[in-house]
Amino acid sequence: MNPIRIAMWSGPRNISTAMMRAFENRPDCAVWDEPLYGPYLYDTGKDHPGAKEVIAAQGSDRRGIIAAMLGPAPGGAPIFYQKHMTHHVLPGVTLDWLDGFANCFLIRDPVEAAASYALRRARFDASDLGVHQQLRLFRRVCERNGAIPPVIEGRDVLADPRRALTALCVKLGIDFDEAMLHWPSGARSSDGVWGKYWYDGVWASTGFKPYTPKPLALDAAARRVADECRPCYEELRRHRLRFD
Repeated sequence: MNPIRIAMWSGPRNISTAMMRAFENRPDCAVWDEPLYGPYLYDTGKDHPGAKEVIAAQGSDRRGIIAAMLGPAPGGAPIFYQKHMTHHVLPGVTLDWLDGFANCFLIRDPVEAAASYALRRARFDASDLGVHQQLRLFRRVCERNGAIPPVIEGRDVLADPRRALTALCVKLGIDFDEAMLHWPSGARSSDGVWGKYWYDGVWASTGFKPYTPKPLALDAAARRVADECRPCYEELRRHRLRFD
């Protein structure tokens, strides 16, 4: 059977790994963690934590990976959820393969994203947050489908996980499953090899934590990055799923 392939497009330092956990906890769903990370690091030479290890684990064959992304789900699962970072799709990459997915977009205020990202990498620019590329992918999907794909804001999920995930599942044409709300703590074999650098919060979690605003301290460079990303984020946010 051809699975329902879900591509969730997010920037870094969102709740993307928690969303992957939610879907993986369904008995009918297999997941794939950031399949295009290796080719991205190989092509850009970005100094991400564990970059050589990631490339060694995933390789640099983007075409081969995309072919596997469009193939059967592991274990023959009827739902194949793929967690993607938008910046892993470089500007010169053709996008015809997007048509093989139910594409969704997970967004976060760029000030919050920049503040969180700065805790892991001191120097970064707008391309590292992926918001411009997220909008490019969103527009491409809109043009091809003639409809708005699901856009969901991380803080909305945290505020009411059941309602948010139910609304998302309705858009995807699948049933909501209560198992999506809680999961066992700890690492999983499905986590990318980069998990030890980025996933400490998710590994300690057993479900979605309530959204709590935090004081955000950005230096001038990080503030410029957030400001550069703001218009793209606001365009995406106008289309976010609402539950009221």
